[in-house]
Amino acid sequence: MSIAKPFRKWISCVILDLDGTLLNTDGVVGNVLKFSLGKYGKEWDGREVLKIVGKTPFEAAAAVVEDYGLPCSTTEFISEISPLFSDQWCNIKALPGANRLIKHLKSHGAPMALASNSPRENIEAKISFHDG
Repeated sequence: MSIAKPFRKWISCVILDLDGTLLNTDGVVGNVLKFSLGKYGKEWDGREVLKIVGKTPFEAAAAVVEDYGLPCSTTEFISEISPLFSDQWCNIKALPGANRLIKHLKSHGAPMALASNSPRENIEAKISFHDG
């Protein structure tokens, strides 16, 4: 008997987080914020990263607007950065082992779900560039 068979009884589903767990989105976020804040004479240095990680795009943008004292609303800032992010989804790399994990779970018939605070259209765009 395979060692994997007994574990199927214990695993009903695997829920995986997308950004920062399966995909390395940190570099893209840093690049977009460096560029966007530069237009306001500000410099992204990563010091506020903990205030945006795991947040919805609106919550993250609100934190950046407030922390950097930007002369725009959160909605205006999102309108500025959204196209920049969309242009960068193709550059996001899978984190080491992510594709292997997904293939392993799939080969053993483990039901999987994806969790993210990103809007569905962003999720679909990000994963469209990856196998698995």
